[in-house]
Amino acid sequence: MTRRLRWAAPGWAVLGLAAILAAGPAVALDLTKKRETLPDLVLGNEEGNDFVVENKDIELESGKAYRLRIIAKGHQEYKVYATEFFRYIWWNQIVIEHKEIHGGGPPDHLEFDDPGEIAIEFVAIKPGKYTWEARGLESKGVAGTITVK
Repeated sequence: MTRRLRWAAPGWAVLGLAAILAAGPAVALDLTKKRETLPDLVLGNEEGNDFVVENKDIELESGKAYRLRIIAKGHQEYKVYATEFFRYIWWNQIVIEHKEIHGGGPPDHLEFDDPGEIAIEFVAIKPGKYTWEARGLESKGVAGTITVK
């Protein structure tokens, strides 16, 4: 005699599980739509000072969505590194000239060869104090901090 075990989940349990699984991405989408736009991080200025930085120290809250525009006005090659910070945020997208980049991991750095703008949209995840720098220009003051509380 062979016995078969039958497992049948109640209909409400299946529906509940489906609702939870479906809500995951929707919750993330809602979070990014309610993002806060930060003051622009501006490298250089139009008066010819390539090493002045506006808003070099940024404060964020863990779990909140943000949009940060990084604008190069100077005529240096700005290689913006924020390695630890980039590692501990959830990336929604990088926008360059209205073109979006989506991916599964952080970039190594963001680079400007000419004046321009790169916008990043993200959710701050891990609290801490992180540094950013324009590699090679740190001694001239092109560096700052990003604090996630």
